Amino acid sequence: MIVVSLSYKVDASVIDANRPAHIEWLKQGLADGMLLAAGRKVPMTGGVLIARGTIDDVRTWCATDPFAVQGLADYDFTEVAPSLFAPGLESLGQ
Repeated sequence: MIVVSLSYKVDASVIDANRPAHIEWLKQGLADGMLLAAGRKVPMTGGVLIARGTIDDVRTWCATDPFAVQGLADYDFTEVAPSLFAPGLESLGQ
């Protein structure tokens, strides 16, 4: 599992203007099985993605995010090998 932390580099108004394309990209990631979960940081300084695949696969996938293509966010990647799960979340380890 790969945890991706996005940090916005531009004003929130620019992020908001580009958010619809980013949301569509996230929805496609869910449909493709790459993305497991996504959400905004609080306060809204970026976001967090939980993805499956190799770190190289996730880096390549994130490079296609409209936020990345437009240079709106920085991305930090952390590979995690989960070993304990709450009931119902066991699939995160697959």
